[in-house]
Amino acid sequence: QLRLVESGGDLVQPGGSLKLSCVASGFNLYEKAIGWFRQAPGKEREGVACIASADGSPYYTNIAKGRFDISRDLGTNTVFLQMNNLTPDDTGTYYCGVLIRTYYSAYFCPLSLPKEYAHWGHGTQVTGSS
Repeated sequence: QLRLVESGGDLVQPGGSLKLSCVASGFNLYEKAIGWFRQAPGKEREGVACIASADGSPYYTNIAKGRFDISRDLGTNTVFLQMNNLTPDDTGTYYCGVLIRTYYSAYFCPLSLPKEYAHWGHGTQVTGSS
């Protein structure tokens, strides 16, 4: 059974940093791409970053470019999201999901449609104080 567990969320001052973790079980990270998405209260879930299965290539939306870094540890089957220079606009629940659409290259992962991902964890809360 595919399962993801997120952790690492916290209250953070403007300009601060956090490192989120997503531990995967039931599969290996070289088999499935993983995406980080976030959801603020009253808003739709939106893509942040993803990491391709074949070679760990990272992909980012404009939310994350220049501030966030996605990586993985195949030994612990964990995906990380290092977030820097956080602002109150980064507030939300952060989720990781498994890419379930099989028509993408194993060297790529999309970020525009959350419905292409599944097996979401329960999420971890990030709150950027003002």
